[in-house]
Amino acid sequence: MQLRYQFRVYPTLGQQDSLARAFGCARVVYNDALAAREQALRDGARRISDAELSKQLTAAKKTPERAWLSEVSSVVLQQALADLNTAYRNFLQSNAGKRKGAKLGAPKFRSRHDSRQAIRFTRNARFSITVGRKLRLPKIGDLRVKWSRQLPCEPSSVTVIKDSMGRYCASFVVDVSSDPLPERDSEVGIDLGLTTFATLSDGRRIASPRFFRRAERRLWKSQQALSRKEKGSKNQAKARRRVARVHASIADARRDFANKHSTAIIRENQAVYVEDLCVKGLARTRLAKSVHDAGWSMFTRLLEEKAARYGRYFAKVDRFFPSSQLCSDCGVFDGKKPLSVRSWTCQCGAIHDRDVNAARNILAAGQAERRNACGARVRPEPVPALCGEAGTHRERR
Repeated sequence: MQLRYQFRVYPTLGQQDSLARAFGCARVVYNDALAAREQALRDGARRISDAELSKQLTAAKKTPERAWLSEVSSVVLQQALADLNTAYRNFLQSNAGKRKGAKLGAPKFRSRHDSRQAIRFTRNARFSITVGRKLRLPKIGDLRVKWSRQLPCEPSSVTVIKDSMGRYCASFVVDVSSDPLPERDSEVGIDLGLTTFATLSDGRRIASPRFFRRAERRLWKSQQALSRKEKGSKNQAKARRRVARVHASIADARRDFANKHSTAIIRENQAVYVEDLCVKGLARTRLAKSVHDAGWSMFTRLLEEKAARYGRYFAKVDRFFPSSQLCSDCGVFDGKKPLSVRSWTCQCGAIHDRDVNAARNILAAGQAERRNACGARVRPEPVPALCGEAGTHRERR
């Protein structure tokens, strides 16, 4: 499997200029290729192939208008064309129904004002890690890297990213084999929520951190200061970076929270079951801000990825499964309950906490689905009838 290892890099002022030039050249190549394909579509001509776009790029370097494209590595420009090809392929497969997930739109032009700028180097670019543990990139130089861990093997590519806050990161792609953890006997079902971020079937709870809610006032003050700055001034640029810094701190804290708790759950349990929530639908309700702040999709995605990496079983229970309406002890369907009802008593006498009961039902549903998926018989084996039940009896007259 392929994994990404991301590290902070600290380029010098000269290297920042070289990176900005590379970002701009990759963006221009991408936009020129996109414009050529859209023009061919309007003219009714056949689709321009990737080889033709590459030939047009080579010819453009020899013209006075695009001669400055030769100042950066050719691999960066070819990867920009590869990104456009991937975007078009995903768009066409999504429209044809061959790609899972939401419908994707057509590729759009890139802007120098985008919050994220990135370039990619493959092995053909001959990037390397020097003896002094610096990242050597062609036509850019040796970048100082803040190594937080060792790379497991030689990377196949590296992407240099600049975010809206002005930070630079190097993202390495490495091919590794799965690393199974020792098997555990425990399995867990997880019920996600807003008041409590996650409730586990064993009764444990993970409190909701509400990162955005806690930083909302600080964000409001920084946005207010930005709105009062003169457009195009240096003060506006500084204020914009302050707003981006607040957003980045919220995103980093949420990502760190999801990584730590997902890792702990995967290590402690052999199988993990969660409910397949419709986050996009919940984000259209009055709870939209809290739903986005919770970050359920990122948490479940990390659980799935780490389960595949460490040899654990992960499954999603159908979103229409009535986990909050069933008694986890006797299985009686007790009907819908408003969100204000946090505990209830079943007909069998069991007193249930709403979230813990839902987590237990999710665990039971996931285990049943897993047994059926592993080849177990859904219907019971035929049982011989008793002597008194075999055959039919004639009525006595």
